[in-house]
Amino acid sequence: MTIPVTARIGALVLASTAFYGYVGQMVPQSEVQPPPASIVIPADLTTDQMVTVGRQIMDTKGLCFTCHTIGRTGALRFPDLAGVAGRAAERVPGLNDIEYFAQSMYEPDRFVVQGFNPGMPAINRPPIGLTDQEILTVIAYLQSLGGTPTVTLQTAHAYYTPPGAPDAAPAAADSSAQGAAPGAPPAQGAAPGAAPAGGAPPAQKPAPGAPPAAQGAAPAPPASPAQR
Repeated sequence: MTIPVTARIGALVLASTAFYGYVGQMVPQSEVQPPPASIVIPADLTTDQMVTVGRQIMDTKGLCFTCHTIGRTGALRFPDLAGVAGRAAERVPGLNDIEYFAQSMYEPDRFVVQGFNPGMPAINRPPIGLTDQEILTVIAYLQSLGGTPTVTLQTAHAYYTPPGAPDAAPAAADSSAQGAAPGAPPAQGAAPGAAPAGGAPPAQKPAPGAPPAAQGAAPAPPASPAQR
């Protein structure tokens, strides 16, 4: 019995559709919702509380689990995050876990895990647009995946320096400590001929008829009795 060509083509189309549909279902799927408004981060948030808030942000505004998974294997869009805290400090030479996590979110294409393709958006920019404080809470949660969270809201890294952090730029010194500005009048009550603040004393005019002294020369010592 000969199978018509049309039937063969139809069977091939159905088989191909079923195969690619099966492969597509192996990739984690997640419904993407519009990001909510910024989450309020209290200034007195503890590290343990940051872990909880960080997970909440990853589930909602961060959209992290659209592509990432925790504890799954197989065909994955981006690396699985189970135990990521133990790998973070060894991913990029010279970066500790905090700096690595920060780089992965602010500049995700700067380092791409072997076996995966670039494409993760910078999450501090639209359309996700996490704030610096929200990113710190996400880092706290990532540190909890196989490690001990250490970050606080005052933790600084290469992409963010919290206000008042020790490595913030110091304020300019008070100009009054630098002396009077050039051309400024002498201080009120200063004696005539006194040196201006922060400057050299005025040059002394030699007495009439006195020989000019060499500049900077020390005065001659008094004559000894044998020389008198």
